[in-house]
Amino acid sequence: VLMTLNVNFVITAVAYISIVILFFSVSPWTQGAVLKLNELVTPGNALPYGWIGVIAAFQFGIWYYLGIEGTTQAAEEVRSPARSLPYGTMAGMITLLIAAAMTWYVCASMMPWEYLGITYYPLWDAGKLTGSPLLENLLFVATLLAAMASANGCINDAARAWFSLGRDRYLPTWFSAVHPRYRTPYRSILFLLPIALAFAFIADLNQAITFSILSGVLQYTFMSINIIMFRKKWPLGSIRRGYTHPFHPIPAIVLFCLCVVTFFAIFLGFGSQLIAMVAFYFLISLWFHFYRYKFVRRGDQFTMPWPKPQGY
Repeated sequence: VLMTLNVNFVITAVAYISIVILFFSVSPWTQGAVLKLNELVTPGNALPYGWIGVIAAFQFGIWYYLGIEGTTQAAEEVRSPARSLPYGTMAGMITLLIAAAMTWYVCASMMPWEYLGITYYPLWDAGKLTGSPLLENLLFVATLLAAMASANGCINDAARAWFSLGRDRYLPTWFSAVHPRYRTPYRSILFLLPIALAFAFIADLNQAITFSILSGVLQYTFMSINIIMFRKKWPLGSIRRGYTHPFHPIPAIVLFCLCVVTFFAIFLGFGSQLIAMVAFYFLISLWFHFYRYKFVRRGDQFTMPWPKPQGY
């Protein structure tokens, strides 16, 4: 796992540096030479689909955070999770925001919105529009590496999650096996890899992203509800807390509202995928309730020396 994360770090760093090189190569401080933001983005087309278009794009904003969330999957690979995970999360969010801002500024200044709405690789297209073969080839490699890093990270995160679920018997224990030499959850990887490849070759990019978002949005929806319930069951002073948010429950309410808006956004553009996801999780819930839960070691779920929750 550590080797996979190191490889991911290297190829992501190369892609990130390529974005920085493109940004400074087009002289972003000088409008009119290469960049033409004032000509391409006008008051008439700044929001070509109106505010409903902004809402319809919510799901892709959530998708950005899914990549940062994978930081927690590396908790067992660091010496001090309490110290390393916050630093890793903040560093990931900062680099992501900077790279996304540079990508948006350069691409929106070189290509009209009609083309940006349908292209799958805007950075490579921006590299071609510069007229520099070096930049074009560099951005081609960067786009390829970014896709590889994303796929590798998704498979690694999903395999770690399935490994943990198998170890705790929420899934069959077959998935919890680790390789005797490399200490990786190889069965989970071998099971999930063909599924990821099938999505890559069969579904288009928007559909693949939407399916990856749906599970995350569902998780965030339950998370916001659970945060409020957790505070009610274990009020302040009943247990030791590493951090207490001063504005609780406002963040949880905001998260819940964002999830509701995101579900509506997914319904606007990908209603069939939303219905398929709801049906899938409904069937999986029935399977877990009536069959799988009897294999779970219920006593292992509550091992912390906490008092009984209020109401029990």
